[in-house]
Amino acid sequence: MKINKIKEGSTLTVSLEGRLDTTTSPELSKELDTSLDGVKKLVFDLSTLEYISSSGLRVLLSAQKTMNTAGEMIVRGVPEDIMEIFEVTGFSDFLTIE
Repeated sequence: MKINKIKEGSTLTVSLEGRLDTTTSPELSKELDTSLDGVKKLVFDLSTLEYISSSGLRVLLSAQKTMNTAGEMIVRGVPEDIMEIFEVTGFSDFLTIE
């Protein structure tokens, strides 16, 4: 998986490319742990994400919980297959998806 981060002021945009699974989730979690200080708006761009597993969902859930107290989190560019996973798991009920 490839992680691209762009920080503009208090907004951090994280673009994910490839597969977010048990192998790559710890890498994303570590990146977020070191990148969220002072972030008021976290944007995930999933337009080039091919797959997400339950461990990937846990990282998104953890980020959402963090941003609930620090600001807001938005998920953009969700591919159809991943949107189906969000709907089946109930993530579409609490994530802000654009």
